[in-house]
Amino acid sequence: MFVIGTSPGRLSPVARRIGSDGYGDRMSVETGPVHPSSTPRDPEAGRRAALPEEVVRRAPKALLHDHLDGGLRPATIIDLAAQHGYDALPSTDPAELERWFVESADSGSLVRYLETFAHTVGVMQTHEALVRVASECAQDLAADGCVYAEVRFAPELHVTQGLALTEVVEAVLEGFRQGEALAAADGHPILVRALLTAMRTAARSREIAELVVQYRDAGVVGFDIAGAEAGFPPSRHLDAFEYIRGESCHITIHAGEAFGLPSIHEAVAFCGCERLGHGVRIVDDITVDASGEAHLGRLAEYVRDLRIPLELCPSSNVQTGAAASIAEHPIGLLSRLRFRVTVNTDNRLMSGTSMTREMLLLSEAFGWGLDELRWLTVNALKSSFLPFNERLELIEQVVKPAYALLADEA
Repeated sequence: MFVIGTSPGRLSPVARRIGSDGYGDRMSVETGPVHPSSTPRDPEAGRRAALPEEVVRRAPKALLHDHLDGGLRPATIIDLAAQHGYDALPSTDPAELERWFVESADSGSLVRYLETFAHTVGVMQTHEALVRVASECAQDLAADGCVYAEVRFAPELHVTQGLALTEVVEAVLEGFRQGEALAAADGHPILVRALLTAMRTAARSREIAELVVQYRDAGVVGFDIAGAEAGFPPSRHLDAFEYIRGESCHITIHAGEAFGLPSIHEAVAFCGCERLGHGVRIVDDITVDASGEAHLGRLAEYVRDLRIPLELCPSSNVQTGAAASIAEHPIGLLSRLRFRVTVNTDNRLMSGTSMTREMLLLSEAFGWGLDELRWLTVNALKSSFLPFNERLELIEQVVKPAYALLADEA
């Protein structure tokens, strides 16, 4: 068991052991980073000043869970709508449209939330539009300090005007390469890779899985399913998952965002997922008693033992009701219990967020500093679907030196 809030001096000999996680990072079994993170349960929480925004913005970041159709620039939506005759936008003023997206996502109405994607997907139906959106995505993430990002999209949602699935994938990959080049020229190098998502409410998952294999050497690094969890369990798509696994490709699955533990169990036990998209509801299998001792159920223990990464998206999780607030988000508990925690944006437009903002919110809520942010970033890179040597290069040659410089300046 792991006791929440105890000092390192009170830990058992096993819990005090500091070891290497394969990338040269010294980790504490209880706290994650060597310097214990503050949480709302920690009496020091709130006394530690949040990091300055400029420091967080300069810190290198790695992003694993970001939706291409959830991160468009409002001005781009308006421009593309005018070019392609899309006349259903609620506003043609960029500031008003941006506000409408966030308010709709915050409304508590599933109908309004889903409507937001109808507008973004509605203007992403041509080769030119997809290239532009993907290029701007890469540039925006790079400007926010991301050095690596895996961005996901569902090819089947972009064929209403005649594009073939292959043409959709190729347009997005072209846009990512274009955006990488422009970002590098601007002094913000980034690597962007694609995850192809199948809609779990449809029946095209095998086709999408085959696309992953077809484009695995062109920038596609994994397979995902997304959409409504309730009534559409991962096991409905076993054929696709078995095919992907047979081709030695990577799998992440949206699970444990809304439906809870049964979705996580199927993703892990039957579908071979290597990461959990969100996975926040794993906290339903953890109880904390009055003394602060955490008790893990069998599924939570299994996920932690296997080091299955959690693609947590704090702001989005608050919007969808998975957490009441950032301060009450399970990321604090899960990080202290040494789950493989990562922080992500999900839908930057709908949440009005960025990686800088997500990290700032965590710093403010939990008193997290550079050590914790570095830990989250290394976690994400260790959990990425890049080849091992490329992950190691980013960690050792980009992330660690940059955080060391920021710490020296502080």
